[in-house]
Amino acid sequence: MNFGRGPSVVLNVGGTRYSFSREVLKDFPLRRVSRLHGCLSEQDVLEVCDDYDRERNEYFFDRHSEAFGFIMLYVRHGHLRFVPHMCELSFYNEMIYWGLEGSHLDYCCQRRLDDRMSETFTYYAAEEPSGGPEGKGRRPPGAEGGKWLERMRRTFEEPTSSVAAQVLATVSILFVIVSMVVLCASTLPEWRAPENRSVEEQSRYTAESVREPSGIIEAICIGWFTAECIVRFIVSKNKCEFVKRPLNIIDLLAITPYYISVLMTVFTGENSQLQRAGVTLRVLRMMRIFWVIKLARHFIGLQTLGLTLKRCYREMVMLLVFICVAMAIFSALSQLLENGLDLGTKNKDYASIPAACWWVIISMTTVGYGDMCPITVPGRILGGICVVSGIVLLALPITFIYHSFVQCYHELKFRSARYSRSLSAEFLN
Repeated sequence: MNFGRGPSVVLNVGGTRYSFSREVLKDFPLRRVSRLHGCLSEQDVLEVCDDYDRERNEYFFDRHSEAFGFIMLYVRHGHLRFVPHMCELSFYNEMIYWGLEGSHLDYCCQRRLDDRMSETFTYYAAEEPSGGPEGKGRRPPGAEGGKWLERMRRTFEEPTSSVAAQVLATVSILFVIVSMVVLCASTLPEWRAPENRSVEEQSRYTAESVREPSGIIEAICIGWFTAECIVRFIVSKNKCEFVKRPLNIIDLLAITPYYISVLMTVFTGENSQLQRAGVTLRVLRMMRIFWVIKLARHFIGLQTLGLTLKRCYREMVMLLVFICVAMAIFSALSQLLENGLDLGTKNKDYASIPAACWWVIISMTTVGYGDMCPITVPGRILGGICVVSGIVLLALPITFIYHSFVQCYHELKFRSARYSRSLSAEFLN
């Protein structure tokens, strides 16, 4: 350190003073503090800290003193944790200021930070400043085009962002409803093709079905969904991120089967493979049920469910592990008590452990179809224990999932209200 005099350096952080030797500053774990060692002038010092006292060789930092105290604990002991009763994001800002990253936190605090940053993204990710004091005046070239693309993106991605977005969302919902009604009606006996048609008749029926009213309606709906998906892809900012989004993958899964079925109908013709292709076509047509998930773009309830599952995947995995462990234990015991022991009353429903697994899962979830049940006294006692254990195991993670669901609902509701205020301002203008 070539600036200042004296064998020691004093850091004053929010009123709390820390004294270090000059040699310690050279390899100090905090990058901002270690930068003081290379300062050659007072101007260099003021780029690192807020103020400097030459006489006492004291450097002033107008930062959170308690947060810096916890950061100093990390410097001394190697463990970095959040300050109690302090916002995780505020402490993270202090970490960034001093030159630390999220990876320096202990694992438990890293998880808290990830959850908190995920919540903040839900609040503010879709809200980008459209103007302000610094945005006024001369605009760079291409700003108008970028603004137009941003408005188009919001129109297709945020149903409550404008009047046009609401109209577009309403039309999309109507197409989803119509396509679902046609799909359900096509399974009625009066609408289905008779199973005893010959191969040639099935080929002719498959080719002519596209020209029927239901086929025309289906084609119109597919055309709308395809055009909507293409436009949303064109106006998206990041094409790779657009393809990776779950709702966009669902859109692709819902649209692709129609074109595959049309191509298969065209190329198979009266081929002997038509019967096998007919089964494939029915499977592909039934995949249109994924269109219902498209409603998640327009309803907070479905968005809340998806966001909750995304945030609570650890709890969901834990719940599945509980169930699998219980199934392994109770299915083996029930098979042994009901069929494995030679007690004179063998229950054929429990002939194997996989068969007993079905009884365990419907008992733990308190469904109880009644298709199989224990008949021995030890088996019935085990069944009671299985039911009680299922209630307890299922109830343990449910509390965390419930609280996350409520939190996600309020966040998405807040986001929708923000866009509603923007819509009201648009009406006023």
